[in-house]
Amino acid sequence: MYIIAGLGNPGKQYEQTRHNMGFIAIDQLAEKHSISVTKLKHKALTGEGFFGGTKLLLVKPQTYMNLSGQSLREVMQYYKEDIEHLLVIYDDIDLPPGALRIRAKGSAGTHNGMRSVIYDLQQDGFARIRIGIGGNGQIPLDKYVLGGFTKEEKPLLEEAVRKAVSAVECYVEKGINAAMNAYNTKVEKKQPKRQAGQDRKEAMGTPKTGDDNGQ
Repeated sequence: MYIIAGLGNPGKQYEQTRHNMGFIAIDQLAEKHSISVTKLKHKALTGEGFFGGTKLLLVKPQTYMNLSGQSLREVMQYYKEDIEHLLVIYDDIDLPPGALRIRAKGSAGTHNGMRSVIYDLQQDGFARIRIGIGGNGQIPLDKYVLGGFTKEEKPLLEEAVRKAVSAVECYVEKGINAAMNAYNTKVEKKQPKRQAGQDRKEAMGTPKTGDDNGQ
């Protein structure tokens, strides 16, 4: 069995917000495969179904985002499923709107929901799909992620959710590497602005400053 969890906040006021991309993806996956995600269990709305003969458990934690790990810990303990059969879908402000980033494991980055999941599971060796929502330095982070979609963002995010659903299907059928190869969005790294005269100083042997690996 594969456990596919989407992170978000419960309640109608949060349904169409950037921070609920995980819930939105689960809803679309459920609709596509006629899975009813309505059973309240393990502090989550859950639903069981099948895709290509493989059993799926879809999970939407109802603990609010920052405590998502409490729900997924209960799910994993109850079903005793291998951590490699867990996939978590969530939003990411560090990716451009509509971009997808799929990984087999990794850190939580800046996402509080994923921090909770990793803390409660005490491991990070599970697959994840990050849906980019971008960022806006002019709007406080909490207001930005809990805000609705702009007219420009909406088609990008709708397409990203469709691709995320296809990526889940690919992951279940062919594995995480196939999903990464097929659905990861290529995002160009932004080059830091060069200060006036920097080229000349470097040519004269002045050491470079900063880190070119983007971290």
